Amino acid sequence: MKGVSLSRWAHQVWQGRGWVSTALLPLSWLAHLSFLLKRRRYHRLHSPAPSIADKDSCDGASTRGATGEGNGRLPIIVVGNIVVGGTGKTPVVIALTQSLLAGGWTPGIISRGYGVHIGPIPRVGRGVLEAGLFGDEPALIARETNAPIAVHPRRTAAITALRKHHPEVDIVISDDGLQHLALPRDIEILVQDSRGIGNGRMLPAGPLREPAKKLQEVDYVVTNLAPGESAPAHPETSQARHVTMQMRPTRVQHLTSGAELPWPDWLKLYNSGRTDAIAGIGQPKRFFSMLTDQGVKLDLTLALPDHDDYAASPFLKSSADIILITAKDAVKCQKFADDRVWVVHAEPRFSPADWMDSLAIDLKKKFSSGITL
Repeated sequence: MKGVSLSRWAHQVWQGRGWVSTALLPLSWLAHLSFLLKRRRYHRLHSPAPSIADKDSCDGASTRGATGEGNGRLPIIVVGNIVVGGTGKTPVVIALTQSLLAGGWTPGIISRGYGVHIGPIPRVGRGVLEAGLFGDEPALIARETNAPIAVHPRRTAAITALRKHHPEVDIVISDDGLQHLALPRDIEILVQDSRGIGNGRMLPAGPLREPAKKLQEVDYVVTNLAPGESAPAHPETSQARHVTMQMRPTRVQHLTSGAELPWPDWLKLYNSGRTDAIAGIGQPKRFFSMLTDQGVKLDLTLALPDHDDYAASPFLKSSADIILITAKDAVKCQKFADDRVWVVHAEPRFSPADWMDSLAIDLKKKFSSGITL
């Protein structure tokens, strides 16, 4: 897999400041300058910013805190990252959505719909959605939460469509969008992994999509760690609340029949014979490490490019008795009807475990006067 190999090589380069990274540094300076100018332009043109209710017909821009609270717009939580490559945003979005639902909120999700051509009109749906129309991550989020979701590269357009089709929504969670300056936000959650900020340089000399200073500005930093990994050092000036996260398998679902078993039961019945694992996610190694840490002996691991479209079956490359895949991959694999395939559903374990309760309290304080649509 050339795409996977190239991505792995790039991330290795970005962990240090060797000659390849240094040679690309002038391009990173230009990227840094471009981002700063863009942010300055948005601040200048859109401060103070109108509420989303006033912006429904346009693609206005604003930044965190600029729209105020209790002024008739919905509170917005942005879950994103500042490095390229998967860090684990989707499990955080799912867990946050479920937590808010349990707390009496009615959340709706917006997403870019990465890898899918959306067109001028946002797509809105809930429940079981086609990954080819909404994107694999939005399809997974909708399936796991049953919350309504709207996808469009322009996040304000997605919010407008979400409110039109689901007026009951009283809070918006943005799957990604930290760098989408047109999107106002009340709480920012930055998800990272053991790579941290790498060499601290912006693309293409480093992995950063925006300057590392962002770590000092967000409300929460969630660090997703595989078994045996250590959290990266945090900037001393960061005021964010820090949370660690590890994914743990909870249940396993047979792809073709839909039959489910709790993870311990599945291990007792099926953890024998030859087992392979296939993953088309940002960091496939994290999925493989989770399985081996849980006692699964893997004979073969196959890493596919993130958001792989599964146009052809990768299972034909395996001669195993059992093939394990991620829930994100499963939304694109039903068509293959391979009886060997089991879907591993994993959930995050957070420390501190109650951080989302604190987040909900913060939200209620900010919007204590009530939210009107």
